[in-house]
Amino acid sequence: MSEVKVDSIGPRVDSGTLTIGASGDTITIPSGATLANAGTVTGLPASAISSGTMATARLGSGTASSSTFLRGDQTYAAAGGANTPAFEAFSTSDQAVSDNTTTKVECGTEVYDTANNYDKDSNYRFTPQTAGKFFCYGQVFIETPAQSGGTGATLLRQPTAYIYKNGAIVGACQNNFIDSQIKQFTATVSTVIDMNGSSDYIELYCYFDGDGGATGSIEGHASQRRTMFGAYKIII
Repeated sequence: MSEVKVDSIGPRVDSGTLTIGASGDTITIPSGATLANAGTVTGLPASAISSGTMATARLGSGTASSSTFLRGDQTYAAAGGANTPAFEAFSTSDQAVSDNTTTKVECGTEVYDTANNYDKDSNYRFTPQTAGKFFCYGQVFIETPAQSGGTGATLLRQPTAYIYKNGAIVGACQNNFIDSQIKQFTATVSTVIDMNGSSDYIELYCYFDGDGGATGSIEGHASQRRTMFGAYKIII
C-alpha cells in the first residue's frame, strides 16, 4: 500500500469542491488519530454516531439536569411541576363559638407547611408567596350542648363552613336543618382561588344557629383531624 505525505490538499479552483474518494469507498481514520474540524460538517446522519455520549449542551439551550427535560423546541425545562407551596393544619383542642356569630377557625397544629406560609400561632391564615391558582379546603366539626334541663341535643341550624380571601367570603358550604335535634355536624368546603403571591391570604370560618342562643364549640382532637384547613398550588 502506497502512502502520500503532504501538509495540505485543496481543489484546483479556490473555494471549489474537494472530493475524497468515490461512492462506495471507505475513508478510514485510524485509531489514535484526531479529526479536527474548524468549519461546518453537513450531511452527517445521526446514525453515523455509533458510540460515545453526546454532550447535553449540544442538544439544546438551557440547563440540563436530572430535574429538566429537553422540549421539542430544543430547550431544557423543568419536568412537571410541584404542588407547592402547600399546607395542612388541624385543631387539637376545642374552640368556643357563639350563636349566630361567624368565627375564625383556629387550626394550630401543622401537618406540613412547605414554605412556612401558614400562620398557626395568631392569625391562622395562609399567605403564599407564589402566585397561581390554589385548591383550598376546610372542614369544621361543630358541636352544640344538650338542651337546658334535658339530655337531648339542642337545635343546630345552618352549620356552615366558609373560606375567606382577604376578609371576604369566596367559598361556602351551608346546611339547613329545621326543628331537628342534632348535637354534632361536620361542614366541609373547598374551592379554587387565585393568589397574587405576595399579600393575598385565606382563612377558615364557621357559623351556626343554635336553639335559644346556645353556644357551641369547634371540636378538636389530638390525632383525628376533625377540624382541618389546607391548600396547595395547582399545576396548570
